[in-house]
Amino acid sequence: MNFGTIGAGTIAQAVSRHLVTAGHRVTLSNSRGPSTLDDVVSGLGPLATAGTVAQAAQADVVFLAVTWPHIPAALADLPPWNDRILVDTTNQFARLDPPEVADLGDQTGSEWVASLAPGARVIKAFNTLHARYIEPDPRHPVGRQVLFYAGDDAPAKATFRDLFDDIGFAPVDVGALRDGGRLMQVGGGPLSALHALRQDS
Repeated sequence: MNFGTIGAGTIAQAVSRHLVTAGHRVTLSNSRGPSTLDDVVSGLGPLATAGTVAQAAQADVVFLAVTWPHIPAALADLPPWNDRILVDTTNQFARLDPPEVADLGDQTGSEWVASLAPGARVIKAFNTLHARYIEPDPRHPVGRQVLFYAGDDAPAKATFRDLFDDIGFAPVDVGALRDGGRLMQVGGGPLSALHALRQDS
C-alpha cells in the first residue's frame, strides 16, 4: 500500500513521518510544485518523495491537508478516484484570523469534501487533534493517543483503523460522515480539539 498527501504542511508532514517510520512509501505534494519540497522529503527519508498533486492522488490512501478555502482547487481536475481512500484532515475555517467557520447548512465538512471527490471513499480523521498531539509517538506511558475517525465505507474504515492502530494510535470509530462528522466538526462538535489517551488493558 502506498500513500500520498495533497498539501505538505505540518499535519501532512506529521502523518507522513509516522507512515515512513512504519516502512510505507509516501508521495507529498503541494500547489507550488515538487521542487519546493526537496527539504521536506529529505528530512523524511528515502521512503518519501515529492510529486504533483495528480501523482500524489494516485496513491492507495491520500491525505487531504490543505486549508479550507484551497480545497476546491486542490481536488479539481484529478484523475478518477476509483474507490481509493481520501482521508480528510481539514477543518472548515473559512478564515483563520479572526477565526470564521464556514456555514455549510446541514452538511458536514467531509460530506462537502466527498462531493468534490466523486468515487473516493472518504474518511474524516486527524482534524480534532492539534499538530503537537499528532507529531510525537502516539504511544505514551499512560496510554495511546486517541484518534477519532468517521466514514461511510466499512472496508475503508477498517483499512484506516488497522493502519493507525499498527502505528500506535488508538483509533475510535465515531460513525458515518454525517453523524460522526458532526461530532468532530469545529464550531460545536464535542470531539473537536478533544485530546485523550486510551489505556490498553
